[in-house]
Amino acid sequence: MATVEIKDDEITAALARLSAALSDLTPVFQGIGEIVVNSTRQRFAQGVAPDGGRWAPKSRTTLLKYSVRSSNRIDVRPLFGRSGALSSQIFYEAGPDSLQWGSPRIYAATQQFGARQGAFGRTSRNGPIPWGDIPARPFLGLSVEDEANILKALGDWLERAAAS
Repeated sequence: MATVEIKDDEITAALARLSAALSDLTPVFQGIGEIVVNSTRQRFAQGVAPDGGRWAPKSRTTLLKYSVRSSNRIDVRPLFGRSGALSSQIFYEAGPDSLQWGSPRIYAATQQFGARQGAFGRTSRNGPIPWGDIPARPFLGLSVEDEANILKALGDWLERAAAS
């Protein structure tokens, strides 16, 4: 094996800066967090999954149940309920070595992955929870465009970290 020793103050300093920056990736994860939260919110507006597929529409049963419960106008868009809470509560949490993003809404996982009728038990009146099958409507994940934007953000961040 050949060994090369670098004795250039500028290169050594740039490598030291890069090494220090790599010990805490919070800044780069914050940038990526903004990318994925924004693209997730855009998917809600478009009604599409990260792979570009359209979300399954609300079922006729769901629309009828909503109309019985409320005199307000019913939002027929998938993943939009009366409050719009799921689409408006997408957040990220960045740390030195991780990034998490999603929604704190209790039903977010059910919407992401779907659920069979009765999968979560029964109500006090013996009705199934959920009342019917819920198709998966993935809203979290990376699209091809997200991946490209993240790679660009990483490259930009590495350049800045080495040059600082």
